[in-house]
Amino acid sequence: MKFSKRLGLMIVVFALCVGVDQITKTIAKTTLSMDSVREYLGGSIKLLLTHNTGTFLGLGGTLPANLRYGLMIVGIGAFLLALLLYTLFNKRADAITVASLTMVFSGGISNLLDRIVYGGYVVDFMNVSAGSLHTGVFNVADMVLLVGAIMLFMVGFKSKQQIAHG
Repeated sequence: MKFSKRLGLMIVVFALCVGVDQITKTIAKTTLSMDSVREYLGGSIKLLLTHNTGTFLGLGGTLPANLRYGLMIVGIGAFLLALLLYTLFNKRADAITVASLTMVFSGGISNLLDRIVYGGYVVDFMNVSAGSLHTGVFNVADMVLLVGAIMLFMVGFKSKQQIAHG
């Protein structure tokens, strides 16, 4: 894929993903409370404002502040920079791979932006359940990151099958 097309695709995916995430977080901060929960579809979907100082499912949220800063801002920032450079300059990546990598990058950057702006926490506000199964509280950036990672897995799985049967 030519650099100009790759860059264009990355800009569109990034703007959509980060834009929607930040807009929904702004709406959540202005309309939801940390003291109450809004339930929909019989409680299957819950909206509740939380400040997540950890990562996925709050992991690392109780670490000392300086260690959390090092891991969750500096460490994740360095990883995201490497991911951005890899995506920008990987000439062999097809459009699906570029979009997938950009989704992972976008979800990570949007949450990193929260950590920087809000002093170390990410705005989360959604919880989904089905019977006794339920998610942790998450946001749109988390969904974007997860979908991007699943797409990468599927692309890799398809490539391995093509090699095995090719």
